[in-house]
Amino acid sequence: MSALKTGILMFAIFVLLLLVGGMLGGQQGLIIGFAIALAINGFAYWFSDKMILAMYHAHQVTAEQAPRLHAIVQTLAERANLPMPKVYVIDSPNPNAFATGRNPKHAAVAVTSGILNLLTEDQLSGVIGHELAHVEHRDILISTVAATIAGTISFLATMARWSLIFGGGGRGRNRGNPIALLVIAIIAPLVALFIQLWISRTREYAADARGAQLARNPLLLARALQRLEHGVELHPAEVSPATAHMFIVSPFSAKTISTMFSTHPSTEDRVARLEKMAEAQ
Repeated sequence: MSALKTGILMFAIFVLLLLVGGMLGGQQGLIIGFAIALAINGFAYWFSDKMILAMYHAHQVTAEQAPRLHAIVQTLAERANLPMPKVYVIDSPNPNAFATGRNPKHAAVAVTSGILNLLTEDQLSGVIGHELAHVEHRDILISTVAATIAGTISFLATMARWSLIFGGGGRGRNRGNPIALLVIAIIAPLVALFIQLWISRTREYAADARGAQLARNPLLLARALQRLEHGVELHPAEVSPATAHMFIVSPFSAKTISTMFSTHPSTEDRVARLEKMAEAQ
């Protein structure tokens, strides 16, 4: 069901791109905007793992340096039939984790010192399972494609706004209706953003479900999420909003961000789904 929902959302944002491109930028504007967004996000797709790990000063740890953490990752990677990812630790009191890498062969799992201090090994296995599910589902690719399309829509909208400011107006069927152009230029990027957020939340639900399967107990991840939410309230992180979607829970305090604009579903809803999974077992 989550794969179907993601497919529908991806189709919706692609259709929105075609509509906005035709109405605001025409064929030429659509091609230019898509090429720029594709180049930017293509670079991010290939090099984002190194960039993000460097951004958060993550340091790779060996099995000798972190034997228990390595053992958890290796056990769950074998259950998921995935290559052993590289393992990183981030020195931060914010309890969190994320996976990165363009494909399973180039994957990395990073955890903060805060999450290692907060969770039990069993609860940490639920978290690692969630992150390996993102690797298995190739969610980095999905999020990059969604970001590419959303970025193109934003670029076309910006072109349209500048065109209206300098009196160029539109060159298509809306040429004589600058008000309509302005409304589309403002509304379309917001709609694209919301679709992108829905895709992110859908992938989180899917990763929760698969992570619970890998850990063989949905309640392990459920309890981990509850403890992580409380831990983030105590130790919110100063991170880039552009990378917030990568973490297992939003690194920001719930008091500082609207649920409407959150890249993650509510912890309460995620926990309820996991508890329902446990009851069905």
